[in-house]
Amino acid sequence: MRQIVLDTETTGLEPAEGHRIIEVGAIELIDRRVTGRRFHQYLNPDREIDAAAIEIHGITNAMLADKPRFVDVAAEFIAFVEGAELLIHNAPFDVGFLNAEFARAAAQGCALPVTQIGQCCTIQDTLKLARTLHPGQKNNLDALCRRYSIDNSQRVVHGALLDAEILADVYLAMTGGQTPLFLEETAKVESVAGEGFSFEGGEALVIKPSPEELAAHEAYLEMLDKKSGGRSLWKLLG
Repeated sequence: MRQIVLDTETTGLEPAEGHRIIEVGAIELIDRRVTGRRFHQYLNPDREIDAAAIEIHGITNAMLADKPRFVDVAAEFIAFVEGAELLIHNAPFDVGFLNAEFARAAAQGCALPVTQIGQCCTIQDTLKLARTLHPGQKNNLDALCRRYSIDNSQRVVHGALLDAEILADVYLAMTGGQTPLFLEETAKVESVAGEGFSFEGGEALVIKPSPEELAAHEAYLEMLDKKSGGRSLWKLLG
């Protein structure tokens, strides 16, 4: 399974008002492991950045004067994300900006293979996932870092690549409830094997679970499935 954790920084809040993307950060996960492959680019927006936005991300127009335009890197970006599942916190915001950039590139005569980001990859909103797992609680990135004990001390200001890296850790923590179970059971098996346990010389005794134990097992699987947002391998393979 290939996933891309993505974040953007922008000149303001509304693409419909002409605001632009000024930074894109994306990192690759394959089978829930960070591969080290990433896409990171600062962009010249050809417009002023709102003062309120600068307070959030610290990026100024002077810093972007010599950077490429989105249209210059669009094909490379599409090639990086194509076929993956995008993981974005508050996805409608970033998707709206990306689609606006694609539309602007097309209007400038740039022949891109897609006109909307959803045409080359699927999208999962991790904010929606967090709200499902933690209803009624704060679910911004900082709150999730505190909840899952993820170090975000470097996040003095927002940055697309840094936030994508942090979101990857948050996503893996939110959807990784089964990992301790696997590790615990593996340790038990290794412990038994280390004591020289053997079936040689006789048949293994098979103890079937009681109806109460089966019911408790099913309840535990339901809890795992709920905590993983419907992604529990136990339920998918059962």
